[in-house]
Amino acid sequence: MEAPQDQYTSARSFPSSLTSYCTQSSWRPRMVGIEEVVMETEATLKEPQTLCENIVEGIPEVSETVSRTDNAGESSSTQDPTVSNGDDSDEGKEMVDLKIIWNKNKYDLKIPLDGTGAKLKERIHSLTGLPPAMQKVMYKGLLPEDKTLREIKVTNGAKIMVVGSTINDVLAVNTPKEVIQQEVKAEENKKEPLCRQKQHRKVLDKGKPEDIMPSVKGTKERLPTVPLAGMYNKSGGKVRLTFKLEQDQLWIGTKERTEKIPMGSIKHVVTEPIEGHEDYHMMAFQLGPTEASQYWVYWVPIQFVDAIKDTVLGKWQYF
Repeated sequence: MEAPQDQYTSARSFPSSLTSYCTQSSWRPRMVGIEEVVMETEATLKEPQTLCENIVEGIPEVSETVSRTDNAGESSSTQDPTVSNGDDSDEGKEMVDLKIIWNKNKYDLKIPLDGTGAKLKERIHSLTGLPPAMQKVMYKGLLPEDKTLREIKVTNGAKIMVVGSTINDVLAVNTPKEVIQQEVKAEENKKEPLCRQKQHRKVLDKGKPEDIMPSVKGTKERLPTVPLAGMYNKSGGKVRLTFKLEQDQLWIGTKERTEKIPMGSIKHVVTEPIEGHEDYHMMAFQLGPTEASQYWVYWVPIQFVDAIKDTVLGKWQYF
């Protein structure tokens, strides 16, 4: 005899709301033959949960709904809001504040004290766009890549000098030094004397410094073993030149700081006698591709002019 539908039901005729019943933790349905459905609390439920799962598997709509619910649960469980993206990788490490100086620009940088020189170059790259392979980083000499800043004894607030050109600068100035020198010389001949130009007159009008080294006309001397001092720079401040031949560097020192420049990065040296004081010269070191990158020095004794040019541009007959 067939049982009435309002008193008995089969597994395939469960309402769609069975999905919510099976996914709740408060109770579970259990089939007992085909006569009744017994509702039990979870505290007294003895049968495994797979019984409920077997029931809903026979109902396509319910199975699909439960599957979507389970997948959503898995997705949410794997999403950890505390996962780091690397922004806090330096957290907890001892940090040091540095002042990076490159191409007359200054950058503030905070980096772990136990980071290596190679890591510092990567951070400089992110600041300046200057590739690590094209960087010369100097702190008390050339900074080694394999040592940590702690080993190099870098202190808080230290100034790091960086020399180098970006790829675009290299491509823009990819010509031999000799060609550059010829072009600069031709351009100089077209202009009025440098010592008459307004930008230089404001320095020259201050007169010859009292502590300048004496000049000797009609002779060419080797560079002295002590720095060339007592000269002016473009801002009218005192400047000294030290030639570190063992490091192939030119040190340009002022009251505020000393810039250590690799001689190989100096593309040209411009000189001209000072009108009315021909035994002294004004001199510019070409540190980049444009006139704005020239570093000017005034009142250079004439006997050292050729030695300076030959030393910087790679001619060593004076040594």
